[in-house]
Amino acid sequence: MSIQTRRERERAERERLIIRAARELAEAEGWDAVTTRRLAAEIEYSQPVLYSHFKGKGAIMAAVAVQGCAELAEELRAARTSAPDPGAALAAVGAAYAAFGERRPALYDVMFTHAVDLPFATAEAPPALWDAFGELCQAVQPFAGDDDPGILTETFWSGLHGLVTLMRSGRLPREGHARRLSLLIGHFAQAA
Repeated sequence: MSIQTRRERERAERERLIIRAARELAEAEGWDAVTTRRLAAEIEYSQPVLYSHFKGKGAIMAAVAVQGCAELAEELRAARTSAPDPGAALAAVGAAYAAFGERRPALYDVMFTHAVDLPFATAEAPPALWDAFGELCQAVQPFAGDDDPGILTETFWSGLHGLVTLMRSGRLPREGHARRLSLLIGHFAQAA
């Protein structure tokens, strides 16, 4: 193994360590607790080492968001492909999306609530963002009819995001969450 290869491998491992530490700290204490100083202490490297990998906290948050979108895409794909028919696939994807948002609140927030420097919905968007959206789109596609599938998917996604966000913030009571999710999916599939 060449010295260059070893250095590249070590650099990639440090980046994974920084991202993992940021995620763990955010899940434990919220994104306000994630600072470059705190991350440097957590991973036992200096702040300049962090800055040699990321321009700052915003770049770290963007990297976490990309990683989260890849994980969400995997979960949505598993839900969609295990369903026996399009209606069940739409329901499974909606339930998987909502469960992801509840199970990983800080990750969900950095992906879809916090301002991060990522080019969503553009050709320059990282593949993981397109993969997650693509899984939603695959579930919605059978119900698109004459509607634009992309816009219909954005509408479905907006409904899911609203339910997750309002329930998590306490603006909608938690006990009605499953019923609201079922109504959204059922009416969406009928109306589409």
